[in-house]
Formats: sequence, structure tokens, C-alpha cells
Amino acid sequence: MSRLLRLLGFAGWPMVCGVLVAVATLQFLQLREIRNLLDGLAGEVETPATGHYEAIAGASASVVSISATRVNVEAIERTGADRVDLYLGEQESLGSGIIIDPRGFILTNLHVVDTLFDAFDATVSLNDGRHTPATVIAWDEASDLAVLHINMGDLAPIPLGDESALAVGDEVFSIGYPHNIGQSVSRGIVSSLSHGLDFSVNMIQTDAAINPGSSGGALIDSEGRLVGVNSSILSESGNFEGIGFATPARLAVGIARELVEEAVTANSGYLGVLTGEALTAQSSELFFGVDHIRGMLVESVDEGGAAARVGILPGDVITAINDSTVVDDESIVMEVREKKPGDVVRVQVYREGRTLEFETALGFGQAIVFDP
Repeated sequence: MSRLLRLLGFAGWPMVCGVLVAVATLQFLQLREIRNLLDGLAGEVETPATGHYEAIAGASASVVSISATRVNVEAIERTGADRVDLYLGEQESLGSGIIIDPRGFILTNLHVVDTLFDAFDATVSLNDGRHTPATVIAWDEASDLAVLHINMGDLAPIPLGDESALAVGDEVFSIGYPHNIGQSVSRGIVSSLSHGLDFSVNMIQTDAAINPGSSGGALIDSEGRLVGVNSSILSESGNFEGIGFATPARLAVGIARELVEEAVTANSGYLGVLTGEALTAQSSELFFGVDHIRGMLVESVDEGGAAARVGILPGDVITAINDSTVVDDESIVMEVREKKPGDVVRVQVYREGRTLEFETALGFGQAIVFDP
């Protein structure tokens, strides 16, 4: 008996270890089978996409800030039987706009740039840090829409969506420049598609925040496409209270394109330079040390104008436009006046002993404003 116990004592530990190894192996195989099963189930379940970075980043490049110095009548004083003096004051108007055309046309709300005398200076700032003066070329008071033009390259027009495919509850994003704090994005849903503030025009109602400064900005869908132009809010406090309205995109862009076409037809192209008298042998010798330079000396260049865009500088001499030699200021005026905004011209200039040639698209000067 004692011999049997000694034998069992000798063989017991290997047997116990063997049993433990078998149990551990069995558990490992069971766990691996469970993991494979879970991996298979995970592969069958499609993880919903929650990030909208690419869509928002693409649309953000098309949304700009607009600052306009508005001139308003602050007081009226009668100083005689037949004389009334008006006292004007300046007020900053801040809003947003949307690039809709690579030629520099920007859509916004009329109330962003409107003023009693239509006398204002507008500046457009892009999300990439660039800024330039802008010209208001047309507006439509009934729809509260206006179109501005800037002379700038590398512009990203916003892709146009189909607001008719929207449904109540769809996710949307508002992009604008609220309270002049920089570009900002808010998220919400389509709350209603049936009415606007005055119930006369179908509008997109949303709870995506539209704060002061966001007017004229973009309402986009989850793909980054424009579905509306942020227009107004319904509020007792003057601040956003969850009820905002946007003009449907296709309606707004359609009106804007009509306004652009009419404004281009009605206006001559604008180079954006102020020139002095035509150079003579005497003035050529005086300015440049040689007597053979002929053309018009550029005295100033409009900031943000067609000439400034391509690098024409004060002190340059415009010697030719297209194939026409410049002999006086009327040569420049007549050559440009026959062109339309957006037409491309070749401008030849003399600078520091060299002849340079620039190609630029003409812009708008004091544009004729259409108000249908």
C-alpha cells in the first residue's frame, strides 16, 4: 500500500499539470471561437459615419465675411426756407457671403450691404486670410438678395445641392461669421419647409444657429452642398432662439445669375488705374532719363482692381492694350470701354527699362445696380 502511495505521489504532479494544460487549451479554443464570432458580426454591421469634416471644410472655403461701411442719415436740420441739411453717420455692417462663380461673384443678403444712399465701401475676407474690396453690382429687394464682385483668383465656388430633396429632420449645417468672431459652423436639422416669416415665399426653416453676422452665409447639407442662403431669424430678443430661415439655394442662385448677366450687359469693363498725361519726349526724359518712352504714366492703382490683381504698379507706363498703342488717356478709356466685366485684356507696360505684359480680367467700376 505504501508502495502504491509513493507511486501516486511520484506521478501525481505530471497528471495535475496535464489536466490544467488541457483545461487552459479548451478555454483558449472557446475564447477564440467567441472572438471570431464577434468579429464576423462586427463585419456585418456598418458603422454609421458621424464625421463631416471634409464636407464642411470644402464648403467653408466658399463662405466669406463681408464688412460694409454704411452711410446713414442721423439728423435733418432746416437751415432756411428752401434748404435742409442732412447729417450723415457711418455704421459698420457685418455679414456673410457665398462664392458662387470663379469669376468673383458673391451672393449675400441685401440687408447686409443696403443703405439709404447706396453709398458704402464693402470688403470681403476669405477663410484663407485673403481680403479685398468688393463692388456691389446688383440686388433684388423682393428676395433680399445682392451680388458683389471681387477681382481675385483661386476662388472656390460652393457646390449646389438640391433643396427639393430635403425633408423635415434632415441634418444641415450653417456656416457664417457671427458677431465678427471669425468663421463658425453650427449644426441642426430642417425644421420646416412650408413657409417664411411673411408666409409669402417658401423658405427652409432650421434650428441651426443663424446669429447676427451669419446672414448671407451658407446652409449646407451633410455632403457640403449649398441648400439655402441664411436670411433671417424669428426672435423676440434679437438673438437666435432656435427659429432661423434660409432662402432655397436654387431660387437664390438663379436670381443671382440673372442679376449678374444683366449687370455685365449694362456695364463697361474697368481696369482700375488712374493715369496722368501722355508722356512726351520731355517728360520721358524727366522721369526715365530717356526721351523715347510713350504711353500713360500710372499714378495710382485701385486696391482690389483688375490692374492690381496682376501686379501693375504706380510708376508703370501703359504703352499698349491688346494690339492698340496707347497715346493718350482716351486710348485707354476707349479700348477698355468696348469690353465687358470679365473680358480678358493684355496690358503692356514699361517698367525700369523693361517691357512687361500682363493679362487680366476686367472688373466693375461704379456698377449700375439693378433693382427689379
